[in-house]
Amino acid sequence: MYTNREVAAVRSTDSVLATNRVIRNTYMLLSMTLLFSALTAGISMVFNLPHPGMILTLVGYFGLLFLTTKFRNSGLGVVFVFALTGFMGLTLGPILSAYLSLPNGGQLVMTALGGTGVIFIGLSAYALTTRKDFSFMAGFLMSGILVAFLAGIGAAIFNIPALALGVSAMFVLLMSALILFETSNILHGGETNYVMATVSLYVAIYNLFLSLLHLLGAFSGDD
Repeated sequence: MYTNREVAAVRSTDSVLATNRVIRNTYMLLSMTLLFSALTAGISMVFNLPHPGMILTLVGYFGLLFLTTKFRNSGLGVVFVFALTGFMGLTLGPILSAYLSLPNGGQLVMTALGGTGVIFIGLSAYALTTRKDFSFMAGFLMSGILVAFLAGIGAAIFNIPALALGVSAMFVLLMSALILFETSNILHGGETNYVMATVSLYVAIYNLFLSLLHLLGAFSGDD
């Protein structure tokens, strides 16, 4: 017969194993979706596909996000994650083509890509090694992302470059905070579904990259 201490130890071990499994599956799926997104972006660039526009992009994103969330506990969830990230890659291709057509476009893209990688790896490593709980940022992130999202739509509709630049700066901070929050959420058992964890981290990386690219382009005088 097990004592309460032995039962607690078994539960603790099971919890650690479950958390490690979620982390492993999340980073494995995230790596594959990033590669797939890069592939679809490359296809979009090779065939010079036009950007679908803000409305179609939002409809496609939220529609595929809904399906991913709905089927997150089945194999279809993984299929819809690839559909979502592949679609976002297609929308990224025309943006990259526009930047690469600039005199120093290649340097801008590589700098934004490198900055995104450094920020993601650095913040993820910090959250994983310190094991700090960043759950207190949930409310701030929800309200901040909503405000930035609406401001971004307003900047696009009314063509306000200064507001668009401010939104990009906000998204750099918000997506960095989201990386810390989501990694901490996985570590502390707040997120046990690797499909949804992958989506959150992918969205953070995608928006972080675009925001850095916009800021670098603006400060270089080429955006």
